[in-house]
Amino acid sequence: MAKKATREAYGEALREFAEKYDYVVLDADLAEATKTGIFKKAYPDRFFDTGIAEANMISVAAGIASTGKTVFASSFAMFAAGRAYEQIRNSVGYPHLNVKIGATHAGITVGEDGATHQCLEDIALMRSIPGMVVINPADAVEAKAAVEFAIQYKGPVYLRFCRLASEDIFDAETFKFELGKAQELKEGTDVTIITTGLMATASLEASELLKAEGISARVINMASIKPIDEEIIVKASKETGAIVTVEDHSVIGGLGTAVADVLAEKAPAILRKIGVQDKFGRSGKPAELLKVYGMTAEDIAAAAKDAINNK
Repeated sequence: MAKKATREAYGEALREFAEKYDYVVLDADLAEATKTGIFKKAYPDRFFDTGIAEANMISVAAGIASTGKTVFASSFAMFAAGRAYEQIRNSVGYPHLNVKIGATHAGITVGEDGATHQCLEDIALMRSIPGMVVINPADAVEAKAAVEFAIQYKGPVYLRFCRLASEDIFDAETFKFELGKAQELKEGTDVTIITTGLMATASLEASELLKAEGISARVINMASIKPIDEEIIVKASKETGAIVTVEDHSVIGGLGTAVADVLAEKAPAILRKIGVQDKFGRSGKPAELLKVYGMTAEDIAAAAKDAINNK
């Protein structure tokens, strides 16, 4: 399978769709890392570097959007969602402007950059803003499709991309992104694993580990975290009775919490959350950090068995 970071796909998508759609791109002096530099090279007159000042970048984006333009504003997730939260809330969310926030380097898998750069709270922050769409694509194919969706969508969108390359799980020729719709990657009857972002590969690996033990695990990819696909969650809950959520994010306020809200209101089931457990990150190789924080395929499989045993 092809392997590419979703941030790379983001930069490629911005360049690819620029002839078809009218938008401008802003970056906070990180164009090489966020991959908006790919767009900058092709369309320098539509690119603006606001410097290392994310709060100001969002304010500039809001100003441009208020004239009717579509604007992409990019930085690392820690700075795009964290440093600029107030500006996103008040200058983009409140007036419901057409600003798309391309946040890269999200999650513990940023690796050696350490706790200050490993944003584990961004989904929780963005979910809390009224009217904000939150998308966390699983692979490069879904990332590109999500970017095109964001261009066409009227209103604020938070797009979450990762530094670490991940395997493609979707076919570029047939895949279509739909807001509020998840995809069942694998059928299963004993337990359901709901994954988001680059944790899809580990979730599929976990399903194979479970299969070897005679356990049938359903795997669902949930890129659209807000709005979330309530229908597929309720169906999984009623049919399997045990749910495991998997995310490269804090278990507080992210995918796990969003799924828990649906289960509590519409179809209660045993729930286990795989993610960072109320801790800060630390410096290290991504694979080693996933082991330290209990987020490997083996950890997912163990959580699934625990959920089944507690039905």
